[in-house]
Amino acid sequence: MREELLRIIEKNSRIDLKELAVILGVEEIDVANALADLETEGVICGYHTLIDWEKTSLEQVSALIEVRVTPQRGQGFDHIAERIYKYPEVNAVYLISGGYDLLITLEGKSLKEISAFVSDKLAPLESILSTATHFILKKYKDHGTVLSKKHVDQREKITP
Repeated sequence: MREELLRIIEKNSRIDLKELAVILGVEEIDVANALADLETEGVICGYHTLIDWEKTSLEQVSALIEVRVTPQRGQGFDHIAERIYKYPEVNAVYLISGGYDLLITLEGKSLKEISAFVSDKLAPLESILSTATHFILKKYKDHGTVLSKKHVDQREKITP
C-alpha cells in the first residue's frame, strides 16, 4: 500500500483522505497512519504546489548550473553540496554523472541576479573547478505536469 499511496499523492497531494482510502481499499485511519509514518520516516519530505510562473505578473528567471568540483577527502561531494544548498536562492542540488559533478537549479529576478550568484557566491567556493549556466527559456513539463498546452483552434471551418 505504501508505494501506491506515494504514487498517488506525488501527483495530487491535495487528495482527500476518504478518496485515498477508497482508491487503496483500506480504512481512512489506515491512510492517515501510513502518511504520518511516511512523514516521520522522512520518506515524505514536504508538500508543494506547482505554479506556472509565466502566467503571473512576477518576473522570474530560472537556471540550471552545472558545477565541476574536486571532492573533499573523507566527505566526497556531500560537504560542498551542503554549502551550496544552504543558499536561499538554490532550489535543488543533484549529484550527477557525466562531465559535471553537481547540477543546481535556482531562480532569480533577472539574468544579472543569477549571474551575480554564480560569480560572487558559487565560483569562489573552494573545490569549485568550473561552472556552466543554462537559463531556462520555457518550461513545457515540470514534475510530470504539462505546463504549455497546445493551442487548439476553436474557429469553425467554412468551406465554399
